[in-house]
Amino acid sequence: MIDFWRSPEPLRSDEDYMRAALALGRRGMGRTAENPSVGALVVRDGIIVGRGWTQDGGRPHAEPMALAEAGEAARGATLYVTLEPCSHHGRTPPCAEAIVAAGIARVVSAMEDPDMRVAGRGHALLRTAGIETIVGVCADEARRANRGHTTFAREGRAAVTLKLAETLDGYAAGGPHDPRLSITSAPANGVTHVMRAMHDAIMVGAGTARIDDPLMTVRAPGLDDARPLRVVLDARLALSRRSRLAASVDRAPALVLTDAKADAVRREALLAAGVETQNVKLTDNGRIDLRAALALLGARGLRRIFSEGGPRVGAALIAGGLADDVVIFTAPKPLGRRGAAALDDDARATLADPARYRMIEDAMIGPDRMRRYERIG
Repeated sequence: MIDFWRSPEPLRSDEDYMRAALALGRRGMGRTAENPSVGALVVRDGIIVGRGWTQDGGRPHAEPMALAEAGEAARGATLYVTLEPCSHHGRTPPCAEAIVAAGIARVVSAMEDPDMRVAGRGHALLRTAGIETIVGVCADEARRANRGHTTFAREGRAAVTLKLAETLDGYAAGGPHDPRLSITSAPANGVTHVMRAMHDAIMVGAGTARIDDPLMTVRAPGLDDARPLRVVLDARLALSRRSRLAASVDRAPALVLTDAKADAVRREALLAAGVETQNVKLTDNGRIDLRAALALLGARGLRRIFSEGGPRVGAALIAGGLADDVVIFTAPKPLGRRGAAALDDDARATLADPARYRMIEDAMIGPDRMRRYERIG
């Protein structure tokens, strides 16, 4: 990835500046819910005079930050922004009005905001004020960066990044009595922790929570203040109050999504340990309804969910069209015996179907191969 602030080559094109704005926007991922993490640059005569990104908690927005840094230099300049400037009054005035007041002459916007409170009105306000407005620069990159925001606006649910780790022969775990596998290397584990920090919540199923007893926290240098909500899908409320998750609520909050009829004694024990519970709809076979769970999380203001829920949850997310991004780490060594498959045949076939998913990245992270897929549509 280019370090736009130290690159020996000057930025020249709209695409260059927009990619720099997208890099700024990534700084806020996992910290800005319920707002999207937006990046903005003010450029005058080829010089970046103002930078901004959405701050923790979603305020202030990227545009007023960049305009404030630019000051008077914003007059007659170009603003690059990774999502359409807002046009509605909320807890802060509309960004589109701030852009007009600052004297910006030209706005380059990566994409229109599908939020019905905006939905083209921000761009229209800028054009009405006589500001040249260009939309669609680096649109694909912006669509990926804003996926949580757009998925909630269009589908009423949080977006999901599904992460799985597998041995070379496709297993996520050994047999029922095998010790827990350590599949991926330190570099891949480090990337996983960065991914966790860039999401609003980390989600696992009840089986993973029971068998692996994971902490589900961000543990990486420089990310000590990242505390995504930890979510367990647990219809029977089987999570132990003595689990590592329950014992670490002082480090990061925890939420169990369960059945309204779940055992009241278990519920009280978890609540006493500091673990929140919330009821959600079940499927006909008694499992957590994943779409309902993601709608509930979205309604709580969470937009980006990092699922490490294991093979069963992973397959269900893919089958339901709910795994918006899929990241698979494959280790160089096979298990060499029968174990628990990381994905079933149907899920693998869906990932290989060009009408359903496309591979957007195939890279080596240390000795491990990382493949990233995105859902079509």
